[in-house]
Amino acid sequence: VKSPSSKFQDDESGARATEGPSRINRRVALQWISSATAAIPLLEREASAADKSGVRPPSVFAKGYGPDPDLIRKYKPGDLWPLTFTKDQRRLMIVLCDIIMPADEVSPSASSLNVHDFVDEWISSPYPAQASDRNIILKGMALLDEKAVRRGKPKFVSLKPKDQLVICEDLARKAKADVRRFPGSFFYRLRNLVAGGYYTTPAGTKDIGYRGNVPQAEWNGPPAEVLKKLNLPPQ
Repeated sequence: VKSPSSKFQDDESGARATEGPSRINRRVALQWISSATAAIPLLEREASAADKSGVRPPSVFAKGYGPDPDLIRKYKPGDLWPLTFTKDQRRLMIVLCDIIMPADEVSPSASSLNVHDFVDEWISSPYPAQASDRNIILKGMALLDEKAVRRGKPKFVSLKPKDQLVICEDLARKAKADVRRFPGSFFYRLRNLVAGGYYTTPAGTKDIGYRGNVPQAEWNGPPAEVLKKLNLPPQ
């Protein structure tokens, strides 16, 4: 989680909290995105435990997946299946997205790229992995509002930004300690979803330096700086 004056990175990446722009380290962002798939078996076990306890939000896709989508049509969020977030939950997710991926002098915020809509559609989709994410995300969002009530506010979005950051930083520490246990699993999964959604937008791929899918008249081989970094001879 990043604050306006510092950025927080996992110790495993070799990084530390430093003063500077509100931007995540690109390598860490890629680690977040790639770790999302690896974490699915762990999070599915948590969803299974929730099933046994009987604590699970009602399903929005009980009737099955339905037919394959029309790949020619351009779909909007909610066209393929009912979305999950209420108006209050959507407001909360907007705040969380911008805490994790705020705007800076070179890149827009996550909410300006509609990453909150991506998270909503993701957890609403009728597939097992997303179903487990839905349980974890909704449970975590409810917890944030509970924490706000303890601080004298009705909702997390009603808290001052500094208080919101304190709560999120605490969840980030819990995620680092154990991604399998709630609420650490909630923040771990949310962080991966927000980073994944952000860095698959045109603005996100530009920010991360991705230069693929660009027509080229000729191919001159790998750049010299890449070869040098890999300790390979120039071509």
